[in-house]
Amino acid sequence: MQMLYDSDSFVVVHMQANAPSDGEAEPSIVRHGFEIVDKRSNKEVYLDGSWAEAFQRQINAWQANTPTQEEVEETLDRYAELAQNPLVMH
Repeated sequence: MQMLYDSDSFVVVHMQANAPSDGEAEPSIVRHGFEIVDKRSNKEVYLDGSWAEAFQRQINAWQANTPTQEEVEETLDRYAELAQNPLVMH
C-alpha cells in the first residue's frame, strides 16, 4: 500500500498485489487497484481492473506534465462521483 496523494479533500492510495513468498506458487490473478477517499463526503471508491488501468494512465500523464492541485482535484472529483461506499474506520 502506497499513499499517492493527500489533501484537505482527497486521499489516494495505491493498493499493490502482494508478491508470493519463497516457495509459494504465483497467484492465479495478480491485482492492484486504487482507493480514492473523498474526505468531504466521507465516501470511498476502489478502482480495479480497467478502472485502475485508466487511473494509472492518468497518473502517468500527471508525471509527464505536472498538473496544478486544482487539476488533480477536478479529476479526483470526477472519480469520487462513483463513490457509493461510506468510509468505515477499523
